[in-house]
Amino acid sequence: MLNRIVLIGRLTKDPELKYTPAKGVAVATFTLAVNRRFSQQGQQKETDFIPIVVWQAQAENCAKFLGKGSLVAVDGRLQIRSYEDREGQRRTATEVVADSVQFLDSKEKRSFDQTPAFEGSMVSEEEVPF
Repeated sequence: MLNRIVLIGRLTKDPELKYTPAKGVAVATFTLAVNRRFSQQGQQKETDFIPIVVWQAQAENCAKFLGKGSLVAVDGRLQIRSYEDREGQRRTATEVVADSVQFLDSKEKRSFDQTPAFEGSMVSEEEVPF
C-alpha cells in the first residue's frame, strides 16, 4: 500500500510554529495554495488550499525561512484524523504531514522581485562599452 503526496504551491500566510507540551517537539503548520492543472473552458483556474504539518527541525526551518507567498515543494502523506472540539462535537481534519519541504525561492528573492533594484532609466545597448 502507498500513501504519498507531492505538491508544489505557495504559502497563504507565514508558518505557525508551536512546540508540543509534553516533550517540546517543534511543529509548524501552514496552508499551501495549489493551482489545479486544468480549468473548465471560460473559467478561471481553481485553487486548492491544503493544510500542511511539518515536524522537528524542518518545522523550525520552515518558520525561519518561509513566509507568505513562498514557493515550496512538499513531499509527504495524507492524514485524516478525528478529534473532539471544545464544544464536544466530533470533527475530522484532513492534512498533509510533510516528510520533506523543498524551498523553491527565498524571502530575499521575494522581496527583491517586489521592489525595483534601482531607480532611473535603463541603459541602452549603444551605451555599453563592450
